Amino acid sequence: MMKKLTLSALTALGLSAGAAMAAGDAAHIHDVDFSFEGPFGTYDQMQLQRGLQLYTEVCAGCHGLQYVSIRTLADKGGPMLPEDQVRAYATAFPVNDEAANMHLYDYDEGAARTLTSNDHFPANHSQNAPDLSMMAKARAAFHGPYGTGINQFLKGTGGPEYIVGLLTGYTGEEKEEAGKIYYENTAFPGGWIAMAPPLYGEDVEFADGHSNELHHEAEDIAAFLMWAAEPKLEARKHAGFLAVVFLIVLTSLLYLSNKKLWAPHKGKKFNL
Repeated sequence: MMKKLTLSALTALGLSAGAAMAAGDAAHIHDVDFSFEGPFGTYDQMQLQRGLQLYTEVCAGCHGLQYVSIRTLADKGGPMLPEDQVRAYATAFPVNDEAANMHLYDYDEGAARTLTSNDHFPANHSQNAPDLSMMAKARAAFHGPYGTGINQFLKGTGGPEYIVGLLTGYTGEEKEEAGKIYYENTAFPGGWIAMAPPLYGEDVEFADGHSNELHHEAEDIAAFLMWAAEPKLEARKHAGFLAVVFLIVLTSLLYLSNKKLWAPHKGKKFNL
């Protein structure tokens, strides 16, 4: 029986390793040292603001963020924009897909109303492109399903790394199939993607003077999309840390109480 169990376990490990190697061959993604990784990691406020600028000026033309509320741009742990800037940002943001945002309309006047900070980012299906609200959590890289639990706890699922790899993985090669152009990408499963390179480097000018080289822009937008997918990351880590401290203290008190209660009776023999 033990021999069969051992053989089964080895087979399962072999299959998992093979699958992981196959996944690694299909997509080349490198690790990125993001500030929010690890149990005590936090978002870089300036990086999130740069990512917001990249999303607004580059990505919003094709992709929406329909599950993200605009007012969260002012929240602690996020881009932390001043309230007046958030309100101004909401009024200037275009409604890209009217059919998908019927809740943004005033039926009495029959015209689109101006967005407010209480609204969500508008959806955008004009290019049949996926919404980016949960992209950083939906796509896992090398820390994903083949990683161990402790690795995912320390480094996450690798979604931001996948985004960086995708944005920097274009080789410049193109092919046409069924009248559609595909672009070679070393990070995309299968190697070919229908999305043209969205970033080339020096796409925007950052107010803080940060480098706008391609890999820096990719890291900034990946960090912003990670925040969009998990805006309460810092609060969750803080709550988890307090919970662990509470459990340690409680365990210590229970141990000491148990020791004190039973110490007088230790070693005594009782007649039953």
